[in-house]
Amino acid sequence: MNRGLTKGEIESAIRNAIIKFEQEFMGRGPEDVRAYIVRDLVVVRLKGVLTPAERQLAKTAEGVDMVKRIRQTLIAQGREKLFEQVNDITGAKSLALFTDINAQIGEKVLVFTVDRDLEGLGR
Repeated sequence: MNRGLTKGEIESAIRNAIIKFEQEFMGRGPEDVRAYIVRDLVVVRLKGVLTPAERQLAKTAEGVDMVKRIRQTLIAQGREKLFEQVNDITGAKSLALFTDINAQIGEKVLVFTVDRDLEGLGR
């Protein structure tokens, strides 16, 4: 557990881990990533996540649904790796991962629930 890190340092480490995951697992990194600790939640907001092909698909309603399904399947396959990274960084146990993507604007949100309040870290 990284007890010596401040809340900001933990958020930064999570941000960097998510960027690396996106690059290795999804094939490209997002344009911008922000991570926030809110009590027993780790919230990650990613902007600019779509590939050029996904942006083309997202021009139709059917394509939007397809992009969402593909992205949700990929996240489901990478869930354990994401849990491991969040657990290692925070020292808490990840309980669940909720995710959604807005294919029209190329933005994705990940919300991890963990087994304890992380707000007091590094104070």
